[in-house]
Amino acid sequence: MKKLTVVLLVLAVICTSVFAQAAAEATTGTTVEGYDAALVAAAQAEGELVVYGSCEEEYLAAACEHFQELFGIKTTYQRLSTGEVQAKIEEENGNPSADVWFGGTTDPYNVVAAEGLLERYDAVNAKHIAKPVYKHADNLWYGIYTGLLGFMYNKDELTRMGLEAPQDFPDLLKPEYKGLVWLSNYNTAGTAKLVINTVIQKYGHDAGIQYLVDLDKNIEVYTKSGSGPSKNVGTGECVIGIGFLHDGIYQIVDNGYDNIGLVIPSSGTTCEIGATAIFKGAKHQNAAKLWIEYALSPDCVNLAKENGSYQFLVLDNAEQPQVAYEFGLDPNNVIDYDFDDATANIKTYIQEVMDALANAGAATGDTTRFQVK
Repeated sequence: MKKLTVVLLVLAVICTSVFAQAAAEATTGTTVEGYDAALVAAAQAEGELVVYGSCEEEYLAAACEHFQELFGIKTTYQRLSTGEVQAKIEEENGNPSADVWFGGTTDPYNVVAAEGLLERYDAVNAKHIAKPVYKHADNLWYGIYTGLLGFMYNKDELTRMGLEAPQDFPDLLKPEYKGLVWLSNYNTAGTAKLVINTVIQKYGHDAGIQYLVDLDKNIEVYTKSGSGPSKNVGTGECVIGIGFLHDGIYQIVDNGYDNIGLVIPSSGTTCEIGATAIFKGAKHQNAAKLWIEYALSPDCVNLAKENGSYQFLVLDNAEQPQVAYEFGLDPNNVIDYDFDDATANIKTYIQEVMDALANAGAATGDTTRFQVK
């Protein structure tokens, strides 16, 4: 009887140990399929991740909440435009208040990468990136989606005014569009920085700067965020908006504004590459690395179309948003974009544009033209 009792006690200890280990693994998430267990454990030991997100907040929130659910790591986030993140990271200069950057066009990413403010990480899941252009050459950032630059317009308002919709960039300069066009702010929005680079690469430096000065005559509002114009087209407050067409699709599909028309510029357009990266000096290095692996997986990117973000995904194992194709968008229908020129010169270009706008305002006596909303 004593021997039986001892055996039962030993079995109980063994079972308790096995169950405890299983419970610990379930709690810590070290058995999450598709992720390196050692990296997950190291990330969980850090216990926290801070994210700056430059995609739309609905997708940002979903991505961060799912990361926390999968791995049990406390994940906090803040939505900022890419220009705001760039300015913040430059000011913090290697002592960042966040660990990773998620979403937003890569021109600002390239600037801070060149300044040594992003951390290299050789991600395993980068093998699923479809094209070399969708990642930084030195693995300082990785692409997760791509979106087309174009125009959105309110059908009802243009009909009421007896105006045709613009079909290409030169059309936006027509005098009949005065006070009808909205664009984002060159200083705060990656979208607007892409507009600068696009017109300079399409028309040349001097002609591109002059184009933006001429365009300013028709612009009513410059918004802080790149998606700002799209949010006001359906209501008619903005009649013609310049921005990413997937933001227009969101307004049509999710918010029911079927009075919005979308235009892919007829002479060709450019696309953003939405990215993710680790900040140099991040306080939660392992959690940040795990975030990159997660961001480059269907676990993360397939959440986009379920949360109002209809960009094309750049991973070969992701599910593309079919609604984007239904609206005629094609991720391959873009002009060649010189990322090196954009990286090297965008700060200079912004200053040149702002100086040119200030000079034009001084010449006409209008020094308040560059409004921001």
